[in-house]
Amino acid sequence: MKVLMFTWEFPPLISGGLGMACYGMVKALLKQGIKIDLVLPTKEAVYFPLREESDVDDMPTVFIDPKRQKQFVKLTFTDVKEKLEYIGLTQHPETYLQLNEVTQYIKRFSQLHHNERTILSETYLWDEMALHLIGEEDLIKKVQEYTLRAEYYATHLEYDLIHAHDWLCYPSGMLAKKLSNKPLIVHIHATEFDRSGGPGDERIHKIEHAGMMYADQVIAVSQYTAQMIMSRYRIDTGRIKIIHNAFTIDEDTNFERQRIFHSPTILFLGRITLQKGPDYFVEVAEKVLKVHPEARFIMAGTGDMGRKLIHKSAALKLRNRFLFTGFLNRQQVERVLRASDIYVLPSVSEPFGIAPLEAMAYGVTAIISKQSGVSEVVNHAFKIDFWDVDRMADTICHLIENPDICRQIGNEGRQEVHLIQWDEAAEKIRRLYASTLAAYIKNQGK
Repeated sequence: MKVLMFTWEFPPLISGGLGMACYGMVKALLKQGIKIDLVLPTKEAVYFPLREESDVDDMPTVFIDPKRQKQFVKLTFTDVKEKLEYIGLTQHPETYLQLNEVTQYIKRFSQLHHNERTILSETYLWDEMALHLIGEEDLIKKVQEYTLRAEYYATHLEYDLIHAHDWLCYPSGMLAKKLSNKPLIVHIHATEFDRSGGPGDERIHKIEHAGMMYADQVIAVSQYTAQMIMSRYRIDTGRIKIIHNAFTIDEDTNFERQRIFHSPTILFLGRITLQKGPDYFVEVAEKVLKVHPEARFIMAGTGDMGRKLIHKSAALKLRNRFLFTGFLNRQQVERVLRASDIYVLPSVSEPFGIAPLEAMAYGVTAIISKQSGVSEVVNHAFKIDFWDVDRMADTICHLIENPDICRQIGNEGRQEVHLIQWDEAAEKIRRLYASTLAAYIKNQGK
């Protein structure tokens, strides 16, 4: 079976848990014999034909333009990172399209690809997506370009079905389905309600709704997410499949403790945005430091709330007991995890949450929000409502005062996470592929 997969993140292009989730998922699917043509938001028009497990690290690359491909194969690179930088796989993908190009393309596409088999509801969903994929923001413009490129992949590559991750890739998945008439599976890792903590951007809501309604099947990463898309987007329960995320543990990972501070170290690792509850982490820190001034709190990551929380930390006079690291690369993330005793993620709304699993894999005791999908799959972690800062602070104080208990829970969590591997989740995805494809073939014969 061969899958055309659209995703916005993949190592080394990682801004959140989506990249790590896709990495583990794709590697496990390749292990099961699934072939994947991966499409990412690169500056150059390329795709990645993945056939073996090792391909997720080597990232074999094919240019759409045959002339560019001939030039590319003659080049040599010192490592994979240098190769990916050459094709423009960066932390901040660029775009060069003008908005009028997108508008003209959508109009032309509607005229060229309309056919009698398209039913009214499909036409409405396509129009809904196209209408709301409009805006001058850099991110929206990049999604526009990514979607336009999808026409080539949809018409020139051979595949059995399409798999698109999150709203950024739903338009591409919809376009590929419309052109090929192949079945579409969309994967919802987070909704706009999760990211914004409220109504959010109406355009994104509409694209999310159109993508899930247009798809043959929807994968939700947790029961929490499934309930969200049923209640907020009115998606038919019969088309929703719950498949929890897992965690990929690199065999070469060094889990040996390596302290930065001699005192207890409490870590927040994630995007500094409303969804992740970083402001609650600052409030918890203030309460804990009144009791244990020797403790050290680290906030690792970037986001739109960063400046606000730096000012808040200063106003609360937390000084050098509360540190902001900014963006951390992979090696730095591993370093800070080896140095931490307690991990806290007070997410307001978390569809799953890969970072807590990663922290637990290092033996770090985790405190996670009850409003998170990851709480459905782990037992050896403290689960507390995101708004209950008093209980979080009391729990941290208890762990600081009882280091043996903290270490014991951390070790139990590490053993638990090492059992939550991608093989089981990938097998569920493979079965979903097979059943979706079987239904498609059956309908084709009618």
